Amino acid sequence: MNLKPQDIFVALKLIALGDEPWSYVRLAHDLHMSASEANAAVKRGLHAGILLPPLVGSKSPSPNRTALKEFLVHGVKYAFPPDRGELTRGVPTCHAAPPLNSLFVQTSEPPPVWPCAKGKVRGTSFSPLYPSIPEAALADRKLYELLVLVDAIRAGRARERNLAIDELVRRLKER
Repeated sequence: MNLKPQDIFVALKLIALGDEPWSYVRLAHDLHMSASEANAAVKRGLHAGILLPPLVGSKSPSPNRTALKEFLVHGVKYAFPPDRGELTRGVPTCHAAPPLNSLFVQTSEPPPVWPCAKGKVRGTSFSPLYPSIPEAALADRKLYELLVLVDAIRAGRARERNLAIDELVRRLKER
């Protein structure tokens, strides 16, 4: 059973939820995917070890922050490299979005964006891990910032990648 990009998306949503209770219906709604896709992503996450089985007194699996950090820092850019494309309207990502955009001087070069009709920025198309990421990110700032950090690791230059790794590791340690 191999990980799919949406498995990372689901795991990051669980990080963003923190200790809030969740259900497959909620995950499906929040992530704009079917409940069966959410369920399959959790099963693959458990099999790969990026999610932990429910703890005593809990009904839901939880993120394995250590394993997720290891995969995101060392494997995500090889397993799920992004495709870049033409100019389009979308939602900024990588160095062009929070929390990284305040750390870099913005150039005249078009920013990387996830293509999205609801996006307000014109930039270079950057493929998200899963097609519904732009809409889910617009509704959940915490999730959006985690996804931006992962994208900077997937495709950023060395400085962007290192800053993203530091920030992602800090956020994964938070409880």
